[in-house]
Amino acid sequence: MSDRATEILVVGGGLGGVAAALAAARAGNRVVLTEPTDWIGGQLTSQAVPPDENPWIERFGATAAYREVRDGIRDYYRRHYPLRAEALDLVDLNPGAGRVSKLCHEPRVALAVLESLLAPHRASGRLTLLLEHRPVAAETVGDEVRSVTLEGPGGRRTTVAADYVLDATEDGDLLLLAGVEHVTGAESRAEYDEPHAPEKADPLNLQGITYCFAMSYHPGEDHTIERPEMYDFWRSYQPDFWPGPLLGLTAPDPRTLESVERTFVPNPDTDPLAVSADQSADAGDKELWGFRRILARGMHRAGAFDSDITLVNWPLNDYWLKPALEVEGLVDADAVARAHHEARQLSLSVLYWLQTEAPRPDGGTGFPGLRPRPDVTGTEDGLAKAAYVRESRRIRAVTTVTEHDVSLDIVGPYGGTRHPDSVGVGSYRIDLHPSTSGDNYIDVASVPFEIPLGALLPVRVRNLLPAAKNIGTTHITNGCFRLHPVEWNIGEVAGRLAAFALSHGVRPHQVREDAELLDGFTRLLDRTGVERHWPDVRGY
Repeated sequence: MSDRATEILVVGGGLGGVAAALAAARAGNRVVLTEPTDWIGGQLTSQAVPPDENPWIERFGATAAYREVRDGIRDYYRRHYPLRAEALDLVDLNPGAGRVSKLCHEPRVALAVLESLLAPHRASGRLTLLLEHRPVAAETVGDEVRSVTLEGPGGRRTTVAADYVLDATEDGDLLLLAGVEHVTGAESRAEYDEPHAPEKADPLNLQGITYCFAMSYHPGEDHTIERPEMYDFWRSYQPDFWPGPLLGLTAPDPRTLESVERTFVPNPDTDPLAVSADQSADAGDKELWGFRRILARGMHRAGAFDSDITLVNWPLNDYWLKPALEVEGLVDADAVARAHHEARQLSLSVLYWLQTEAPRPDGGTGFPGLRPRPDVTGTEDGLAKAAYVRESRRIRAVTTVTEHDVSLDIVGPYGGTRHPDSVGVGSYRIDLHPSTSGDNYIDVASVPFEIPLGALLPVRVRNLLPAAKNIGTTHITNGCFRLHPVEWNIGEVAGRLAAFALSHGVRPHQVREDAELLDGFTRLLDRTGVERHWPDVRGY
């Protein structure tokens, strides 16, 4: 056992955690950042998810620091990859030419950029990074969290005392460990009168998780993996609300729930420079190979790469059979471990099915030349280091964002709640994947929204702040708050807020309640490039 002390402890090194640590370190504070895997970056890296972003991202709708990450990724490709001349000149380079985002790329590139942003602060000693450390306990006194105990490699434990503790874990782990009032799953319709909420509250109704994986295609070669132990189960599994077997190319359209046939053609001959990624016009998910492609061979000089690399985060490998979140008195750690095992088996079964049974355009079956890419994901089996978690525990907050704040049908295309304490912006459809209680997709139009400071403030605890997907949203509105630029915005503001509170000798709740303090904090956000209001744009 060892002990540390710091001003700001950020537990969880995903996008929100990195943003929080970077913001606090840039403000001059001493920071400890922890991460359960050996890669920082969460969604972008260890979970291997190309960014889902608003359609205006190239012009506005993100913080300046988030744009540093995006620009850094593009610059990395320009410096180190053999891009063809037409691609090299593109200001809005999309390295993978994926349709899900205007910036699809490999996880290791994002990792390199995030590490470079943290590097000067680590060198100065302001920032300490503890990789492969997960929280196991928290000490609380009254309304304050005094310290967090972390378990590292070999079972060695470290206790970190801090003035402020930021929960940037993927599951909102500190909310459980520290006894912070929180919610899991779905609220009842009666609680907030949300049209898409269930009649009864269901704390175990959680969006599915996904173990993403990367693969390339090499015809004439055989890269077939060993038959997964649960393949027979997954091969025959058909959800009640699905138009065919889960391992198949027929799946619901998330927006209409109509049965739609997907296509799968590895390494198409189309020019990647012709791809346009705009989810407000086209979700882009019907052609699976190009949907989340992270390296396009046609973007580079001839012969540099013999295959694209694509990322599998498709309807086929979303896992929702069991909750993958520990819920006190309802779901224990063993059940969560079993859910993660089954989710990994599902993704391996998808790969095996693609290699052996998937229909080919020539009438045959199977693509044995599909090669899993552990070199891309940094793992032995080619699956991502961690599950892509869509839904976390959420604080009981001073302000809870509900469907009435963001739904296009409710507020109209130019509507949406305007918050006097806005600390950021975001935009995405209310996009809920199938859930553990058997719900199909809920994917409905929303409007560009503001992030209220009150959604980052727990109702009781004074020195713990959420810094990821664990803010005051509902099960429904989490569907539009959970994506990359919003998680970064939340983390960045949490880091700035903790630093501001320390420098002014006040608590975060006072910053919101005192007009002069709130004005000073929002002006600080303005100076540091946090956009707090939208220009005149419509929802979609």
